[in-house]
Amino acid sequence: MSSPLGVYQPGTSPLHRLTPGPKLAGLFLLAVAVLVAKGPWTGVAFVALALVLAALGSLSPRSLLRALRPFLIVAVLLLAFNAWQNGWPRAVEVVADLTALILAATVLTATTAVNDLLDTIVRSLRPFRRLGVDPDRVGLTFSLMLRALPGTIELAAETRDAARARGLERSIRARTIPLVLRVVARARDTGDALHARGVLD
Repeated sequence: MSSPLGVYQPGTSPLHRLTPGPKLAGLFLLAVAVLVAKGPWTGVAFVALALVLAALGSLSPRSLLRALRPFLIVAVLLLAFNAWQNGWPRAVEVVADLTALILAATVLTATTAVNDLLDTIVRSLRPFRRLGVDPDRVGLTFSLMLRALPGTIELAAETRDAARARGLERSIRARTIPLVLRVVARARDTGDALHARGVLD
């Protein structure tokens, strides 16, 4: 069974052997390139690049599909809305850019141990302490985000199954509203737990 987004998959691929720093820098540069480049074909090229990286990281097609599954409904809505407002070229560009970034982030988290990733982030931010940046707090934020992703995917699957059991598998409302409410509730519980420990004071 493939691991969900945000879960490290041990391996010996070239990307597994690469240290977290260059991978983080590469993801940052890709995000900048996505923001700067325009046009549907550049979006398609970014998706192709992300797929090449996934192959270098030995990620299976099932892992990639599993990572993209929660994004599918949003992708369809974005595609339809942007096609209506700005035309098909812009719609393809927006969806392709987001897809490329999701795939690239999946490659990063699947080929990098979470602790190594967080240590690299905290270490790289230490020079910014004099500017008021708290590296440990930023690291905690990244940690919570990475650990929340698999849980959110699990909630999405449970919500989908519940809607299917009620015969509402085609209802977007039955699948999205309960999911949003459960995600918000989990986020509030996490915030309350952190406040109780004085982490966010």
